[in-house]
Amino acid sequence: MRRLLSGYAGSFNRRHHRSGHLFQNRYKSILCQEDVYLRELVRYIHLNPLRAKIIKTIEELDRYPYFGHGYLIGYSQNDWQQTESVLKLFADHVPSARQSYRAFVEKGMDQGRSLDLIGGGLLRIAGGWQAIEAMRKVGIHQKSDERMLGDSDFVEDVLSRATERLQQKYALAARGIGFEQLVQRVSVLTAIPVQAMVGPGKERQSVRARSLLCFWAVKELGMSLTDLACRLGISVSTVSVAVQRGVKIVDREKLEIAALLNAKT
Repeated sequence: MRRLLSGYAGSFNRRHHRSGHLFQNRYKSILCQEDVYLRELVRYIHLNPLRAKIIKTIEELDRYPYFGHGYLIGYSQNDWQQTESVLKLFADHVPSARQSYRAFVEKGMDQGRSLDLIGGGLLRIAGGWQAIEAMRKVGIHQKSDERMLGDSDFVEDVLSRATERLQQKYALAARGIGFEQLVQRVSVLTAIPVQAMVGPGKERQSVRARSLLCFWAVKELGMSLTDLACRLGISVSTVSVAVQRGVKIVDREKLEIAALLNAKT
């Protein structure tokens, strides 16, 4: 997203003979607890053009080409836009779902800026900030994180799993396992020479070993696709495909990280 928005801003600035920032803030994404908040979040986002006074009516929003609303109600079509998961929140039958969704959006047109839905998620399920403050006064505290939109249990579960992955990453580092060591261990585990694994070769066993290397480098060492591409001398898209292939190999062959850790180099 940074590359996309930076590239567009540069192009826009050159075209209009201007300089400086084009967008107010950096791109931001949040993790949303679907069954509780996704309906509200979709409505809030799709009503942004009305709040910004770019358009004035729901009919104009139906035709507005720069938001997903028109595609959700079937006014326009995009092959690349996935609408089924959102519509299923309103009804199983598509025409009924579109009708219910549009009515839901129209009902929210008078809403202003919702503190419950901007800046990430805190404890919205508790009943708003007044309820949160009341709970705190009696010693009840819930877990929150501005990167997530969900209740306390949801946030706690996500953070717990993230912490577990982070601890595993540092566990590898504590054993002195970095990228170079990972390459050696995958080479031993797969019986594929390092040079055959890290080069651009397409021999089946080399591709398998390279896929495992890319998967474990991303999952266990937290390496970026760009960094891996530079180290392996292949494209970012090739690394991405290799990681996806590695996921399937690990799942199919029931490979555990313990096997990698026990590989003697």
